[in-house]
Amino acid sequence: MIMTFRWYGKDDPISLRYIRQIPAVKGIVSALYDVPVGDEWPLEKIAALKRAITDTDLELTVIESIPVHEDIKLGLPTREAFIENYCRSIQNMGSLGIPILCYNFMPVFDWMRSDLSFTLADGSTALSYDHDAIAAIDLNEGVL
Repeated sequence: MIMTFRWYGKDDPISLRYIRQIPAVKGIVSALYDVPVGDEWPLEKIAALKRAITDTDLELTVIESIPVHEDIKLGLPTREAFIENYCRSIQNMGSLGIPILCYNFMPVFDWMRSDLSFTLADGSTALSYDHDAIAAIDLNEGVL
């Protein structure tokens, strides 16, 4: 098993240099954040991401994620072009030796947490899920 850490790209306040100092962490989980959903991930951009990571003696081990266009998730007639782009993106990723793609096919929300900054007893923060808070969402109003 390779210990990994999530890095949100060049705008992440935690730099790769700092991540490299975490004992036992050798791998990075990342993505391209400037490619519109549904577009093909260009080989050159994936290669640049990988290079930025390997330049700090870490390895890009997981892409999380190549966003799946809503037209695919909902089975709309326009989905075919987006499926082709998605397949080419996976091929580009694989051609660079990136072994793992984490993906999500849940429509509308993509993924859900009720709190993105829940304070733990030690003062640190984490993602959390409260089913009652989610159940209170009025999808017609878009309000918690």
